[in-house]
Amino acid sequence: MSNIGLLIDAPILLVQLIIDGLLIGAVFALAAYGMALVWGVMKIINICQGEFVMLGGYVAVLLSEAGYSPFIGVPLAAVILFILGWLLYKTIIFRIVDHDLFISILATFGLLIILQQLMNQVFGSDVRIADSGLGTWFAFGGLVTISQVKVVAFILAIVLAGGLVYFLKSSRIGQAIRATAQNARAARVLGINTDHVYAVTYGLNAAICGACGALVAMAYTIHPYIGLPYTVRSFMIVVVAGLGNIVGVILAGLGLGAAENVAGFVLGAEYQLAFVFSLLVIVLVVRNWRLARKREYLK
Repeated sequence: MSNIGLLIDAPILLVQLIIDGLLIGAVFALAAYGMALVWGVMKIINICQGEFVMLGGYVAVLLSEAGYSPFIGVPLAAVILFILGWLLYKTIIFRIVDHDLFISILATFGLLIILQQLMNQVFGSDVRIADSGLGTWFAFGGLVTISQVKVVAFILAIVLAGGLVYFLKSSRIGQAIRATAQNARAARVLGINTDHVYAVTYGLNAAICGACGALVAMAYTIHPYIGLPYTVRSFMIVVVAGLGNIVGVILAGLGLGAAENVAGFVLGAEYQLAFVFSLLVIVLVVRNWRLARKREYLK
């Protein structure tokens, strides 16, 4: 309650919280769009989404520690994670396509555990950050601070999302992905190699997460065991926005970022993740209630 009083007495704090929340929200939306892509095309819920984000972050961290600009890590992480995603599909994921959705949850949860332990063994369990070398802007007489790297991450996240939409609409493989998402059986009849499409789709999702992770490493922090909250955020954004709704995904991501940041200040940082998980439960309950009402109406 004392923190709520602070917001009432100093509303400029609320401005700071909302700005920071909106900036990270675009990064959440980028990871969520990758999940929406896999879910919509392959009918798989990818529980190891957050681990792909962390792996992309480590690419930027290693570049920064080697003396290179971590911004190089954005495209490099995308390439490396695309290859990893392709290999994971060819070895594991192809076995669970066209199976029950619960099977995909179990399989990708197993991948989550494996990737977590590998990152812990290779990179250690310490919190890491990639030094971008950028400074801070001040607004409202210095009462509000805006991190330049967070603004750059926000812009890059929007640009990457727009580029992905253009790719899916304009390229041959993008059109094949969209056709497969609409009707995989009809796509096969028309001569589309759906197995290749699925491999590219899963690789694209991993690449998106890799680029997202490089942005997270520069603007925030990473370590091997904080991938799951990014998965939960992605899942919640997709559920709220719906599959294939890029504008809805971006708006839901921005809204989640702002709400989570304000809740973290009001409730305390130790309850911020609890707020995210609680919000997910509320979203699922409301969505289930709306679907039940719709089924009753159709009857």
